[in-house]
Amino acid sequence: MHLITVLGNLLIILATVSDSHLHTPMYFFLSNLSFVDICFVSTTVPQMLVNVQSQSKVISYAGCITQMYFFVLFTGLDSFLLTVMAYDRFVAICHPLQYAVTMNPRLCGLLILVSWIMSVLNSLLQSLMVLPLSFCAELEVPHFFCELNQIIRLACSDTFLIDMVMYFSAILLGGGSLGGILYSYSKIVSSVRAISSAQGKYKAFSTCASHLSVVSLFYCTILGVYLSSAATHSSHSSTTASVMYTVVTPMLNPFIYSLRNKDIKRALKQFFRGRR
Repeated sequence: MHLITVLGNLLIILATVSDSHLHTPMYFFLSNLSFVDICFVSTTVPQMLVNVQSQSKVISYAGCITQMYFFVLFTGLDSFLLTVMAYDRFVAICHPLQYAVTMNPRLCGLLILVSWIMSVLNSLLQSLMVLPLSFCAELEVPHFFCELNQIIRLACSDTFLIDMVMYFSAILLGGGSLGGILYSYSKIVSSVRAISSAQGKYKAFSTCASHLSVVSLFYCTILGVYLSSAATHSSHSSTTASVMYTVVTPMLNPFIYSLRNKDIKRALKQFFRGRR
């Protein structure tokens, strides 16, 4: 699954870079999402595979903090990029005549840069707040990777402040991103409903179908993990559910975009023909 995820997302990046017809804001954001998904899945799965192969579940303290930092970083980036892509679709459908002017290369680059800066600062803040915590001598993380929430639960010292920061960050950044996506799609639905022809409505919705599928998969699995773990307090069920958004979702994203997108399929065919 890790190899499929890396190869699938790498093909999306190569297709968008090699085909000049895909040098548009939508595919620029898609290639960035694919790169982040490769990094996201590579944060947790390789260490898990090493543990399985060596029959050892040991990870150093520094390794655990590093893994936690990059996991929070790429989770935040995934969320921000999906929001940026929703805004791109909003401009394309609701303001098509202004699209080329609004979504210029400078704005696209700025949106990616801001997403990286916010994700890096959020991840750095949460990781630095974990460092002062004290832990018992024998520590076992009931998970297949060092997740922030699980690490905080195992601390022997007071965690009230970091709990507040973690939940505030989740509500502000995660909730804000989801709110931006929902707002964009509410405007898109209103604009599409105003289109008189059925063919026009289908064409407008088809440009959003892949992105909407990825958004639903990403947020539904994350919300499912944390709501189920909060309700059952079972680390085993939380660990099993976490596989969905840490492994399965990044693997499915390339399939969703390639199978439902004629431009990507054409670019991939041309890419492979050019390599023969």
